[in-house]
Amino acid sequence: MQFLMLIYTDPQLLDALPDGEYDTWMRGCIRKADELRGEGKLLASQQLEAPATGKSLRVRQGRETVLDGPFAETKEVLAGFNLIEADSLDDAVEMARAFPWSRTGCIEVRPVRDFEGVRKRVGA
Repeated sequence: MQFLMLIYTDPQLLDALPDGEYDTWMRGCIRKADELRGEGKLLASQQLEAPATGKSLRVRQGRETVLDGPFAETKEVLAGFNLIEADSLDDAVEMARAFPWSRTGCIEVRPVRDFEGVRKRVGA
């Protein structure tokens, strides 16, 4: 079963880390990611650029609005993701515990919907 591990960070908390701490965390994350990839449990992972580099698209009542940045109502911003393979949600959460980002934000773990099943169900 596939799960998406969404990594949210609070830039203020990251900025408050002691010098070198972020790099230490990243080295540990890269080692853990390589280990999970080697076990066939990490299918994809990427970091995202800062929210200010993106745009948000919304359509309401036929009116389209494109704004700079995410404009999320939160201090935490989506920073990256890991697409993982796990036997259960509990196993996926256990994998998330191996990464430090819950200390400066949040790691959200959600099952990936079987999109081919949706495709068949809607006749597409």
